Amino acid sequence: MSSSESADSRLINGHPSAVLGVVLISYLMIVLDISIVVTGLPEMRDDLGFTSVGLSWVQNIYTLFFGGFLLLAARAGDLLGRKRMLLVGLWIFTLSSLAIGLAQTPYWLIIARGIQGIGAAILAPSVLALISTTFPEGPERTRALAYYSMVAGGGASLGLVLGGVFADQLSWRVGFFMNVPIGLALITMAMRVLSETSRQKGAFDVVGAVSSTLGMGALVYAIVHSTEVGWLAMSTLGVLAISIGLLALFIVTEQRVAQPMLPLRLFASRERVGAYLGRLLFLGAMVSFFFFSTQFMQLVLGFSPLQAGIGFLPMTIPTFVAALSVPILTRRFGNGGVLCLSLVLLTVGMFWLSLADENASYWSGIALPMLLIGLGNGSALGPLTVAGVSQVHSDDQGAASGMVNVAHQMGGTLGLGILIAFFAHASNAPLTGITLLSHQISVAVLGGSIMVCLALLVALFMIVPASNAATRAFS
Repeated sequence: MSSSESADSRLINGHPSAVLGVVLISYLMIVLDISIVVTGLPEMRDDLGFTSVGLSWVQNIYTLFFGGFLLLAARAGDLLGRKRMLLVGLWIFTLSSLAIGLAQTPYWLIIARGIQGIGAAILAPSVLALISTTFPEGPERTRALAYYSMVAGGGASLGLVLGGVFADQLSWRVGFFMNVPIGLALITMAMRVLSETSRQKGAFDVVGAVSSTLGMGALVYAIVHSTEVGWLAMSTLGVLAISIGLLALFIVTEQRVAQPMLPLRLFASRERVGAYLGRLLFLGAMVSFFFFSTQFMQLVLGFSPLQAGIGFLPMTIPTFVAALSVPILTRRFGNGGVLCLSLVLLTVGMFWLSLADENASYWSGIALPMLLIGLGNGSALGPLTVAGVSQVHSDDQGAASGMVNVAHQMGGTLGLGILIAFFAHASNAPLTGITLLSHQISVAVLGGSIMVCLALLVALFMIVPASNAATRAFS
């Protein structure tokens, strides 16, 4: 362990369980909020008078700012202290949630959602960096990251259940108002149980910060814009070209500056690169699973929002169980072995789900595949996260956490954009009505199963050898 790692451990290891509780609840607030919004969109449209295009920006603006500010926020944690950045993120997220709950016009809500996205971008890498610096690499960190993956995977489906309840029985505003007392309680707890981590000294990488933030933001915008006008539209291609140019400038800058915002040495490890790529593919499939499964249950099977939310329970419960089992499974099969098993379960579950049509039974066509998807979802995120922060120096924990979250966020956005293209292309089939819609969703879910299969190949050839060697070293 390096001297800086030791310093961080002395600073925050006094209350490791309390630290874990604060950071995981903080992350759960983000995850729940994203899912709750999905089921509340129709009520937001009716309440505030959104147009169809305007309503899409309730999600798009959040994604844009979340994805755009991730690397900048992660580096700020290294320079300014991770406790400080966690508190800043909590304050921004809490106050913007209050503003969203009080929104009276579409513009008010969209602006507040953008600010909330910045808060989430600050919180997400702070959470992962604090876990990495609190728990030493090996069984302790694997266990902590298993809880993290349980929150990330199970929280998303739990949010759909809660969102269905709020949309049907209460109001879409309730989910945002809930964040206020929770956020204030977390701020109070964080100030008591967290001590500040050691800070890196040095100048701030201004060119890297500007080029990465604008480049990532442009890339996210190009992806979400493509879902409206298509990938080949000149406006999409133009923004995509701008994004590529800015990100190229960012990479060149990071090669030359003395203290880069994203140290390129993070990519020297085949295991970490595989973890980032595997996470991109995995999240692309999972975000699309939630998006298309919700539509299938409501628009094809005729479920209400509440019924659709409850319909995810066959996935939610196995996700929690599988995540809690990861530390035990890792000791027996290794990090790479658990990852491969989880991706096999996911591939089978997604392919099975893609076979459902308008005549499908919920129990055999949806619930049973969801059991496999839940088991795979709960047991995949932990190993992917372990591999993404494996063998990272303490000074680079913020940057490594930022890259994990960039892969997480960009995977979901890019994957959904690609599979919506699958969905649109399937409309050329000689079908009509619900039969056509069912076919389109089936094609999109099949595309998701292909993404998971590609993630499995990445795990086999890039992650398994190194992760198994690391597991033996820490056993």
